[in-house]
Amino acid sequence: MKKLLALALSVVMAFSMVACGSNDEKPKVETKPETITILGQSSGEADLNILRDQLTKAGYTVEINMQPDYSSFQSALSAGNYDLALTGWTTVTGNVDYAVRGIFHSTGDYNNSPIVDEKIDELVDKGATETATQAVSTYSELESYLVGEKAYIVPLYSTMKNLAYNNQLVKSESVSQPKSRPGRWEMFEYVDSKLNETRPLVLTQSSSTPSTLDPIQANDGTMNSLSGNMYIKIVNLTDDDQITTDSSLSHSYAIAEGNNEYYFLLRDDVFFSKAENGHAANTGVMVGGEDVVYSLERACNKDSVASHKTYTLHNHMQTIEMVTDLNELNTVKDSDTGATILDTLKKGIDGEITALTNKDENVDNANGTYQVIKVTTTQPFPQVLNYLAHQSAGILNKEQVEAYNSKFSVESYDPTKDVCYGDFAAVKSGDSNMLWCSGPYQFISVDDYGIKFEANPGYMADEKEFTSKINNIYMKFIKDASAANSAFRAGEIDVISITKTSDIPTIEQDSKFTVMSRPSNGVTYCTFNLKEGSKFNNVDLRLSVLHAINQEEFVAFNDGYVMPVYSTVGTILETGNKHVFDLNKSAEHLAAYQATVA
Repeated sequence: MKKLLALALSVVMAFSMVACGSNDEKPKVETKPETITILGQSSGEADLNILRDQLTKAGYTVEINMQPDYSSFQSALSAGNYDLALTGWTTVTGNVDYAVRGIFHSTGDYNNSPIVDEKIDELVDKGATETATQAVSTYSELESYLVGEKAYIVPLYSTMKNLAYNNQLVKSESVSQPKSRPGRWEMFEYVDSKLNETRPLVLTQSSSTPSTLDPIQANDGTMNSLSGNMYIKIVNLTDDDQITTDSSLSHSYAIAEGNNEYYFLLRDDVFFSKAENGHAANTGVMVGGEDVVYSLERACNKDSVASHKTYTLHNHMQTIEMVTDLNELNTVKDSDTGATILDTLKKGIDGEITALTNKDENVDNANGTYQVIKVTTTQPFPQVLNYLAHQSAGILNKEQVEAYNSKFSVESYDPTKDVCYGDFAAVKSGDSNMLWCSGPYQFISVDDYGIKFEANPGYMADEKEFTSKINNIYMKFIKDASAANSAFRAGEIDVISITKTSDIPTIEQDSKFTVMSRPSNGVTYCTFNLKEGSKFNNVDLRLSVLHAINQEEFVAFNDGYVMPVYSTVGTILETGNKHVFDLNKSAEHLAAYQATVA
């Protein structure tokens, strides 16, 4: 951890030497005061204050619209009650397409400004089809245009991912720090193994109202960690963002020549669980190919649910089907090795693949009968694997989902009276815990204080490496970061993601606590209101705000636990682009804007 911190500080020092200059001088260009309203959440109050001070120095009259939680923030965002919005994005799939498509492409589910620019769409789409080496140039151009030329966003910093745990209670070797994916609850284990069955492991999150419990209807911090542990995927990410089948529904996978076809050999030892009498019960229903096809087809169908928040992550999938002809696996070649797809898939198992079936009831891995899923993409698109590792590609039970969603059409859905699968209010009220979970943990119950989870008894029962070690998880709701850190130090929380970096030195003073830190793919930035009639549709006004931002002050406030960044691309690819703080440039662009409205 100390090496990572030293690296972060050295980068900050180097950046400071470049960024410093005559910016403390009074701008030479005269401007009139310009009013700007900044929207944010109470959890980002410190950043809002720094933004206010910096923009005030640049000649703006700043008003803060601070909302108490994510839901109310989203409502204000949709209503357009802002000029500049403090927000953030974490690339939880580890690939660059995810870092840009959903938030900058004109079709993006989270393009709230909205940014509508043909050149950005072209560059995003081009980068998605290129190899990693080719894509560096494309994404660098995209970044330069997005920020430096058009100032569609204002970058503030990228975050370190900080996690702390009680090392006297939780085994150090069971704690990992994934760069992108949610933490893996099934890996946690107590120092005293006798506690694994009886003592709930206490985690925490700030939001007490997850937006939904349907994985394709959410892509935010209220849901990612929960969904990532409730629903299994057909592939996963390692802690360092490499594709793996560990703790997934696949024994192995293969990419066919041309990078358009992807094959997955499914395992047969994962069963859906449900909440029954306050505990997790094995339904006896295997998580099979029919559920995979159903779940992925609804993920890539924009009209499958009333509020599809992850469609652009999956719209590159053209078809999802089960392969029944073993000869296909013997004739199609692997993209990397030239071997047959069958030979590549067999590397993930000990025995032979003697038969394929599209019927879940006929699967028998022990005797060589398997299911193989084939995903065909609309174009060569290897990044589809990263999206299949995302929580929104979690596998649901078709019958259970349709038992609720078939009662109304997408067009007629009324959230005030209709209960769809994953409806959080219905689950919380106790009227219906409709959730069947395919992942390592089953959602049991929720109240105003937290969520109870219990290990899925039908999850890889004979795979000790991936079976949950701790039987019960309790996700405690604590809205304020300082309060959460205090609760952690008092022993009320066992493992915590630290969002308030100023608390880290205090936590590290106690030897029973261990802090793990690493660079993350999280970026904090601001977006503009670009709706019709907004004055920030003027590029000079946006550039004025961009150059008024001094990233060094954010780094200093966070004691070096955050890093300068140019865009959401910068945590994954080194593009060479650097943000420039310059009050004179800011004033020049502000004056240019004001000349057009004089």
